[in-house]
Amino acid sequence: GGEDGTIQGMLEMLQVPYVGCKVLASSVGMDKVYTKIIFEKAGIPEAPYVYIKKKENGYIIVNENFKEEEFKVESITKKLNYPMFVKPSNSGSSVGVKKATNNEELKMAIENAGQYDNKILIEQGINAREVECAILDGTEVRASTVGEIMSAEEFYSFDAKYNIPESKTIIPADISKEQIEQIQKLAIRAFKAIDGSGLARVDFFIEKDTNKIYINEINTMPGFTKISMYPKLFEAVGIKYSELLDKLIANAIKD
Repeated sequence: GGEDGTIQGMLEMLQVPYVGCKVLASSVGMDKVYTKIIFEKAGIPEAPYVYIKKKENGYIIVNENFKEEEFKVESITKKLNYPMFVKPSNSGSSVGVKKATNNEELKMAIENAGQYDNKILIEQGINAREVECAILDGTEVRASTVGEIMSAEEFYSFDAKYNIPESKTIIPADISKEQIEQIQKLAIRAFKAIDGSGLARVDFFIEKDTNKIYINEINTMPGFTKISMYPKLFEAVGIKYSELLDKLIANAIKD
């Protein structure tokens, strides 16, 4: 996250090789608002959103041209439909994320997110399946197969990720070959758009009613234990855990 970017900056100053994305990509990947802006520029489909900022005397809306507008709940509900997800721009593992289904819940969710960050993302909720694709950067940028998250909760919260055993993954996801290929292409495009290097995991939604694919976020330092999604996705296409480590270390030394 943000701390990763600081550590990476120190390592670069000391000219110490390290595995993973450089400072720019890591910082952008941690900031949900700015990943939205970059993905939009790259033509990657994403859920509609509103960007607000916390000020000393309340909140303001930051529009598409980065002009500040007066904060009104009506301005948000004109652009987005309920349910909405309210997220601190800089936080990992779904910390501070709340779902809102009405105006009162929206106000409470904004107050909650404001405890974690002054920049807040309000995102249109999508009735969707959640899938993930891993990226490995070497002589070329390569995408893994796609895995699906089967969350035990309504959305993949911190507890669902770390504390609830019923959350599970299906690799490869039960989707069409065309959908897998589309997600792989979008994952590579997202990785290149933030100037990624080394590795990343890119998360997507597949809308249940339409089968449309939307990017959710990019994780520039994904979990890397033997049971983590990232190595499991590459293991499914024939790259073992030890081989992945060798490739990542070789790439870091080469860079």
